Amino acid sequence: MNLVFDGVSAGYAEVRAVQDVTLTIAPGEFVAVVGPNGCGKSTLLKTVYRALRPRAGAVRLGDDDVWAARRRDVARQVGVLGQDQAGGYDFTAREAVRLGRYPHLGAFDRLTAADEEVVAEAMTRAGAAEFANRALSTLSGGERQRVLLARALAQQPRVLVLDEPTNHLDPAHQIAALSLVASLGITVVAALHTLDLAARYATTIVALKAGRVVAAGPPLDVLTPAVFRDVFEVGGSVVPDPVDGRPRVLLRELGAPEDRKGNVSASNRRVV
Repeated sequence: MNLVFDGVSAGYAEVRAVQDVTLTIAPGEFVAVVGPNGCGKSTLLKTVYRALRPRAGAVRLGDDDVWAARRRDVARQVGVLGQDQAGGYDFTAREAVRLGRYPHLGAFDRLTAADEEVVAEAMTRAGAAEFANRALSTLSGGERQRVLLARALAQQPRVLVLDEPTNHLDPAHQIAALSLVASLGITVVAALHTLDLAARYATTIVALKAGRVVAAGPPLDVLTPAVFRDVFEVGGSVVPDPVDGRPRVLLRELGAPEDRKGNVSASNRRVV
């Protein structure tokens, strides 16, 4: 089912962090939402998993408005790894991951053996099984991040929303985490700061500036010198990886002649 942002505006108090965003994300796409700090990436993602109600427009999953649906029904469809998910520091890692199964249970149901298998598999895939019995309070930031990713996987969602999923992770676990979510075959929407990772793993990149979509499409169409300059205020280029040919992003200070060419125009903008 498609995930649709239909004229979505959202924000806090008098500030509209997201303004009139319209996007259609097809099933199975890996969409990286990129942009500078404060551009609205996290705000946009929060409208999907019911952490922040849009001020205007609608977010739909298939034919259902996620804000008109029951919270439990949305939780069965949408898994989340957010920036501000503490996870309950008194829990063990396994107990935290088990929470991912609760949207699928009735009010008085308990986890079954099948549920426990799902939890164990999610922890293994996220690289968190080795500290399953440790308290979250004893884990490093990167280890807690892997537990929270496992919890999202344990939900067995159709859409996975990730807000800076590589935060706190070392390079090996950054690559492992994004390779894993890219292999799941489900819709992934991830806010990413690292453009090189976005280019390497995403099928679609959405660039935001001041809460508006500046460009959206395949990585090579979006990550242009004009977008690097006008959205991120850096020079940049995309080159093929010499080993596997996938796109890699090279960034530099502004100043080279090629950095001053072109502007972000309507030709860069399209609905995905």
